[in-house]
Amino acid sequence: MSVPSNVIQVQDETELRSALEEKSQEVVIYFWASWAEQCKQIESVIDDLATKYSKTQFFKIEAESFEEISEAYEINAVPTVIVAKKAKILARVEGANAAEVVQQVAANCGAANGVGGQQPAAESSSEFKQDLNTRLKGLVERAPVMVFIKGTAAQPRCGFSKKIVNMLNEQNIKYGYFDILTDEQVRQGLKEYSDWPTYPQLYISGELVGGVDIVSEMIESGELIEMIPEDSIAK
Repeated sequence: MSVPSNVIQVQDETELRSALEEKSQEVVIYFWASWAEQCKQIESVIDDLATKYSKTQFFKIEAESFEEISEAYEINAVPTVIVAKKAKILARVEGANAAEVVQQVAANCGAANGVGGQQPAAESSSEFKQDLNTRLKGLVERAPVMVFIKGTAAQPRCGFSKKIVNMLNEQNIKYGYFDILTDEQVRQGLKEYSDWPTYPQLYISGELVGGVDIVSEMIESGELIEMIPEDSIAK
């Protein structure tokens, strides 16, 4: 499949700057990294959207190669898709949230391309929420001990995530993890599902325990290790 002509792989930051200064309509900016598997899905979505919205320019930027641009757009995770018009950011989608990317491009670029955006019906929104909650329930129960962090257990991508991983390792606790940076639906949905606004989040037997401070206090009191299923403690 050939890449649409309105997709530009940025080689020089002046390409993007010139487009933003000269264009009176919206542009789509896709930040990616070669090491991030989830970028492959969004890459395909971007190419498909570029075919549909042929009057819109789609810029692909390797985030780590263009640190100045990444910092300017406050890129903390890949993939990230931004819809911008001159200096204004109209929409931002972090993580492998293909449905949200499609929706935001349709909402912001549809008019310029003569394509009408569709607003999801209330019933569809309700069904989506129900499906997401079912998925979240499956995730928190995926292992007897589950932790939701930024990054991986081997390479946490924030100080709090690193701290909770170290605490679990020091207690010889076997656990599963989920990298919330790879899925924006999970990242946002779990906050509502658990009624807990921050990360990391630790679950035992599908029930929320809390974040770093609570886990630390429970380790000190000996309460945490008592809650861990026997099979989840390394001998």
